[in-house]
Amino acid sequence: MPHRYRRLRASATIRNFVRETNLTPYDLLQPFFVINGKNKKEAIVSMPGIFRFSVDLLLKEIDEYIRLGGRGGVFFGVSSQKDNSGKFAYAASNPVVAAIKAVKKNFPDFLIVTDVCLCAYMSHGHCGIVEGNKISNDKTLPLLAKMALAHAEAGADIVAPSDMMDFRVAAIRQALNKEDFQDVGILSYAVKYSSAYYGPFRDAAHSAPGFGDRKTYQMDPANSREALKEATQDIVEGADMVMVKPVLAYLDIVSMLRADLNVPIVGYNVSGEYSMVKAAAQNGWVDEKAIVLETLTSIKRAGADIIISYHAKDALQWIK
Repeated sequence: MPHRYRRLRASATIRNFVRETNLTPYDLLQPFFVINGKNKKEAIVSMPGIFRFSVDLLLKEIDEYIRLGGRGGVFFGVSSQKDNSGKFAYAASNPVVAAIKAVKKNFPDFLIVTDVCLCAYMSHGHCGIVEGNKISNDKTLPLLAKMALAHAEAGADIVAPSDMMDFRVAAIRQALNKEDFQDVGILSYAVKYSSAYYGPFRDAAHSAPGFGDRKTYQMDPANSREALKEATQDIVEGADMVMVKPVLAYLDIVSMLRADLNVPIVGYNVSGEYSMVKAAAQNGWVDEKAIVLETLTSIKRAGADIIISYHAKDALQWIK
């Protein structure tokens, strides 16, 4: 006799017992934008509920986040000091360096992941050294290694290169090992597409390219086999985890990597995905709590072990 599957959907209690995918605080990482100065909290218009914090106010925000159950975050620096060399990316006065030290002093068990990319520190807004309107892959690598090393020295647990230069994972791993930071992990933005979903982030980080686009180094959204090549190479070079970014339009990529790779996979629920939900919720078109939890659950169901999401703080309250 055919099964009557609705028996296992008959009540909330039964549904909870047989649920295949569950969200926990250890599935979520909240992004934090850090700026220099004191007592600064800047709203990001295109990302309602998300702010840029000076380090003193960041500590208060992270304290609240931890009280809600948060266990880790991803730090992005926002800088007014920009040039064509990106040297402020690894300077001692860099806001991320200061934030790492302060957070580790006050919350030693909080997992700190740091974004490693030059775009927010370059006057042209690109992710590497520019020569004749082209991005120099190999000349960018030493600068990324210096940036990662500065974060490691400050106390970062994991560095996350997002630039999409070839061989940057190897350059960073070599630099970290040379300075006895073998235990600092690398989360590679291995599969980062040249996506239209990044618009609000570029507003948040002041990192929009001043000319052209990033299609010569970020991946073509039409490609999937390339994703496996990128991720596999980064693992060979020393990546401990690999990321798919964006994630919602690329759940097939997450699933494909999960089937082929044995390292943790991270999905980045990016700014455009966040802002669309926020805008719809503010207009009363969707139930924000329901759609966010459905979204995050779908990302985990597709195979992501960790989800970076601007919804993380709110989601922690809802999954309690």
